[in-house]
Amino acid sequence: MMKYDVVIIGAGPAGIFTALEMLRKGSSKKILMVEQGRPVEKRKCPKGEAGRCIGCEPCSITTGFSGAGAFSDGKLSLSCEVGGDLPELIGEEFAQETIDYADSIYLEFGADKKVEGVGQGEKIKGIRKRAIQAGLKLVDCPIRHLGTEKAQALYRSIEEYLLEHGVEIWFGHRCEDIRIEDNVCRSVLLKKNGAQDEGEYVDADSIVLATGRRGADWLEGICFKYGIAHKPGTVDIGVRVEVRNEIMEDVNNVLYESKLIGYPKPFKNKVRTFCQNPGGFVSQENYEGNLAVVNGHSFKELKSGNTNLAILCSHNFAEPFSQPIAYARKMGELTNMLGDGHILVQRYGDILDGKRTWQKELSRSNVKPTLPDAVAGDITSAMPYRAMTNIINFIQAVDMVVPGFASTETLLYSPEIKFYSNRVKMDKELTTSVQNLFCLGDSSGWTRGLMMASAMGILLGRRLA
Repeated sequence: MMKYDVVIIGAGPAGIFTALEMLRKGSSKKILMVEQGRPVEKRKCPKGEAGRCIGCEPCSITTGFSGAGAFSDGKLSLSCEVGGDLPELIGEEFAQETIDYADSIYLEFGADKKVEGVGQGEKIKGIRKRAIQAGLKLVDCPIRHLGTEKAQALYRSIEEYLLEHGVEIWFGHRCEDIRIEDNVCRSVLLKKNGAQDEGEYVDADSIVLATGRRGADWLEGICFKYGIAHKPGTVDIGVRVEVRNEIMEDVNNVLYESKLIGYPKPFKNKVRTFCQNPGGFVSQENYEGNLAVVNGHSFKELKSGNTNLAILCSHNFAEPFSQPIAYARKMGELTNMLGDGHILVQRYGDILDGKRTWQKELSRSNVKPTLPDAVAGDITSAMPYRAMTNIINFIQAVDMVVPGFASTETLLYSPEIKFYSNRVKMDKELTTSVQNLFCLGDSSGWTRGLMMASAMGILLGRRLA
């Protein structure tokens, strides 16, 4: 049986920065990183040539070195107020300090020095005033925008650095299981993609599960199977909204990303904007079981005439319910069924009129979909009533901040789901209930996004060095 000092499952930001920080601290430990996808330089979505998603497995957008980060728009949120609940665990001041340190590393590897959303205080005040009048909170977070193509080049540089400094990376391999004896995690069961054998166990002194949003469902199953202390977290489901750039022009120029939070009546669930992409493109991601989920990205150079962003509605379930990820997946599967396996898109005005959207109506609209194979239909037939009501009322509130946002022609794509609802219990040293086992990043339930996941990896890297 092979033996390593540290085995990291998942080559997303959390896993990457764990290994990176260990090296920066002078560690000579033997590190193995396991990733079911491909190296970043070999990740290519065939949709660009085929014109449609062909369902390749594993999905090149959600798997591979850097995880979904290489095909996102590469926004680094530079405030601890954004990106998850890690500050609750380690304290806001320390979280911000770690984010600043992570940002310096990104800069070393070629991140753009420009920071969006700073230096326009008076204009930000005006946007905040309108948000307050609408009953919304504006979080003006500084953003370092990498851009999709620049993010890929940056992460390739990090990948080469890790390999050059002795980190072993097994691409095209999955973690099938872990082995726990006497409450100590001893090894992981690894299997090559498509292999028919049972795989092989690899021993390690420290095992890090950093499987990202795609692996959140798998990690939840591992927690149930072995009694790893965890609790159901928040379910975030919603839509991806697309409007013309002219509608979002002021916010795009001043903030780049408008992070708005509200608690609309009658249910008063938390609803927020997320992942805004000026001049961006709506995209599709595929998860296990051929679940198609909508997302968005933007390039540094190539721009569209539209801006897209997510509107996410948070649901917190009480006992006895304990399967929030399965709940979100069921909603996504039902939406996929209505779209015959495709992403659904509907005009906001048609939702208010109680009718589905037809393709001929989209073809004559001012807002041209940037996801060409999205199917016009009725997302309200699959979206839970509570979530749909929250989203409609929130859009009307945002219209007071951004006039024209609630236009008849505004496009809503579904399903938009964030798989990070399982929350692994740990202390501020990132110690879980199982010795030698660590859970990081979005799949742990503590982070939501590139920067906070990177910061969490840095903290564990320091501990393991």
